[in-house]
Amino acid sequence: MLSHRQILRAAPRRLAAQQLRAPTPAAQRRLASSNLASSAAAAGENAFVAERRHIKEHAASTTQLWRKIAIYGVPICLVLGGINAYTLWNEHWEHWSHMPPLEERVEYPYQNIRTKNYTWGDGDKTLFWNPSVNYHNHDKTK
Repeated sequence: MLSHRQILRAAPRRLAAQQLRAPTPAAQRRLASSNLASSAAAAGENAFVAERRHIKEHAASTTQLWRKIAIYGVPICLVLGGINAYTLWNEHWEHWSHMPPLEERVEYPYQNIRTKNYTWGDGDKTLFWNPSVNYHNHDKTK
């Protein structure tokens, strides 16, 4: 049968299980609404149905809020972001216009390192080569 030691070891677990099963007092139910319980009793529905109805109403109002944000807020943010990007783009190329031509710039040995030729084109240009920005002169690096 059960020994004295096993009974003593199981006692705290049994007390904890009873406390978990015990109904919580109304003061501890933070999210319960007194209007919800009274309207449920008046309509003749149980607490579960009233809670589901409340959740649907909340979901409908939240959906309307996010729909308004998506329709009125997002396009404004996209336009402002586009204007910012356009301004930064123009500032960037304005800066490039003051720089010396590509052929006159210093080309350091660590730039455009090629251990073997690429399989496309003349073997010197990467897939992302842009002739208005990139320049590579073999004579300068050797």
